[in-house]
Amino acid sequence: MKFRKLICSAVAGVNIISVAVWVILTAYGNSIAESQSYNYSADRWDDSGGSAQISCFFTEDSGFNTDISGGVRADILSQLKNISIVPEEGKELIPEAYSTPAGKMTVRCDTTGRSEAEVTAVGGDFFLFRGFTLLDGSYFNSDDIMQDGAVIDRNLAWSLYGSYDVAGMNIYINGTKFYIAGVIDNPQTKEEKQTAGEFPKAYVSYDGINLIQGTESAQESGRIKKITVYECIAPNPVENFAYNAVSEYLKSYEGKVSVISNSERFKPSVRAKTFRKLSDYAVADKPVVYPYWENASRIAEFKLSGIYFYRRLTYVIPVLTVLWLLFLLYRLIEKTRRKLTDKTADAVTRVIYNHNQKKYKEQ
Repeated sequence: MKFRKLICSAVAGVNIISVAVWVILTAYGNSIAESQSYNYSADRWDDSGGSAQISCFFTEDSGFNTDISGGVRADILSQLKNISIVPEEGKELIPEAYSTPAGKMTVRCDTTGRSEAEVTAVGGDFFLFRGFTLLDGSYFNSDDIMQDGAVIDRNLAWSLYGSYDVAGMNIYINGTKFYIAGVIDNPQTKEEKQTAGEFPKAYVSYDGINLIQGTESAQESGRIKKITVYECIAPNPVENFAYNAVSEYLKSYEGKVSVISNSERFKPSVRAKTFRKLSDYAVADKPVVYPYWENASRIAEFKLSGIYFYRRLTYVIPVLTVLWLLFLLYRLIEKTRRKLTDKTADAVTRVIYNHNQKKYKEQ
């Protein structure tokens, strides 16, 4: 009896530990996933959960540019129209964004501040997708009449003016005048700090890059038009609709583009399945340009693949325990059934015996 109690206590203890490990791994995994906020743009845009975010990363020589990027959205809209999904009046159905690194440039202010910065050309609803923390001012967008606004990070603001409360002040990027539209915080997560580097950052429109480089030279080089990152948020009426639509449209860029469904990438079921293929995943099969926020998310994917794979292992003991309990229940039922059968047989035998005895006496 004592041995049985000891076994039951041990089984209960192991199950409690398994559940505790599951809770810890789940909480840790959720914190890593949620820290990569750019992957949740679809949730910020459509809180009903009916949309998906898709990101496309191109090689430098892909040829994808601002002249043809609108075809992606047009194609998805056409497919949605075929199933009677159309934009509501006054509301955008498929926001999109695009960007490309413009290189390191010299930035100075109206006083003596001066710094080198990594400048990125952006278009569409770029800041909708980023999840940046805005410290001062506001974002610019492609609808602004003047395209001379710049969004800079805290590092650059402090290097130039010794403060981040500088919205509206002037800066000069390679000698071209811009005003500071907004100031964003530096990357905060461990993964983003690892991939963003120490260089200050500035974001200007494609027209702004054109102003910096000069219209003629920019058009000749194609720099003003090149897109290395394209993103969109689209309705997802059936599973993987948005991802499949974008992938199909970009199939002519095979080998020059990597298409990712941000809305699916951190799901435990997806990450656990890829754990055994991490070595293949780690080897880039195309020279795609990944911005720091995507590289940070890829690091998070590596971590989550292991976390969610080992979390699955915590199911083993509870499952075995349930099977063991079912086996014990089966044995108990069988034992009870046999006892009932034996008792019933004995009762029937006694009835027959008494009946025969009574009949014998009557004769």
